[in-house]
Amino acid sequence: MISTIQEVIKRITPADEQSFLKAEHRLNILTKPPGSLGQLETLAVKLAGISGTEQPSFTKRTVVVMAADHGVCCEGVSAFPQEVTMQMAYNFLSGGAAVNVLARQAGAEVKFVDIGVNGDLSHDDLIDRKVRRGTDNMAVGPAMSREEAMSAVLVGIRVAQEAIENGTEIFITGEMGIGNTTASAAILCALKGIAPEVAAGRGTGIDDERLLHKIAVVERALKVNQPNPADPLDVLSKVGGLEIAGLTGLILGAAAARIPIILDGFISGAAALVAKALAPESIAYMIGSHVSGEQGHKLMLEKLGLEPLFNLGLRLGEGTGGVLSLHLIEAICRILSEMATFESAGISGAGKQ
Repeated sequence: MISTIQEVIKRITPADEQSFLKAEHRLNILTKPPGSLGQLETLAVKLAGISGTEQPSFTKRTVVVMAADHGVCCEGVSAFPQEVTMQMAYNFLSGGAAVNVLARQAGAEVKFVDIGVNGDLSHDDLIDRKVRRGTDNMAVGPAMSREEAMSAVLVGIRVAQEAIENGTEIFITGEMGIGNTTASAAILCALKGIAPEVAAGRGTGIDDERLLHKIAVVERALKVNQPNPADPLDVLSKVGGLEIAGLTGLILGAAAARIPIILDGFISGAAALVAKALAPESIAYMIGSHVSGEQGHKLMLEKLGLEPLFNLGLRLGEGTGGVLSLHLIEAICRILSEMATFESAGISGAGKQ
């Protein structure tokens, strides 16, 4: 097992260039006009580079839902009270959440990790890796210590390693934590110099008055903590969340093992920003599933340099958008492996428009 964050970062290398080229060549000799499958062809080439084969396949699919509470909830930034995090945890564990339903349809397994829920959970399927019982209120001081943020990142790395040892071939990021869009907005502001009124959105569905209050809370958190944009762990500890830190580690762990990781929405994007800041090469292993209805997510994806696969106005989180993208990934992988070439089909005009 990797024992430090730096160890895993050192293992992250660029995707395989030869597999990129082989996949591009194969796409161009299939019985279709070159480029006619649009963004799916770009996705196919990226998946080939990640997996090191021109015909990738991902049978074992794992959604990792990181759950934690946020002290900033006491500021009234969400439409739901903090105790909903714990209540929803049991819904995930019993298979009743939206991501459970969509994962069953897509042939994916959901792993639920308690990394910082403010309460005691008990369930046979629970992965209990609690670092602490929620964060402190970032509007009056740091959300957590630097050591706690590092511990949470290591939890994510180890969850990734364990899943890979058990055969996982592709990851989807998921999360649960009332108040986590506030922390994610603060991370976007701190790392990329974005104004809070641009980064902060309606989260669980707050009204105009509460949105203005949420923006003010983010502004206060940034002013009080002065997170250093050159130090992503400083940002994570001062204005982040335990589940965001866990997802950061999950991304790094996946990238170190050359496993693709599908990002869900705004909270996953915040974790991806931190992961990219820690290990720039890790972006090669990230796939943007969708652009959510949360204000700031489109900008976040632009800062990451990722093109989302679809835009359905989703804003549920949990990993739902990421799981839906598995169907597109399955589709393009089947195109690469099952579609005839011009030569095999006896069709003239190979490679021509």
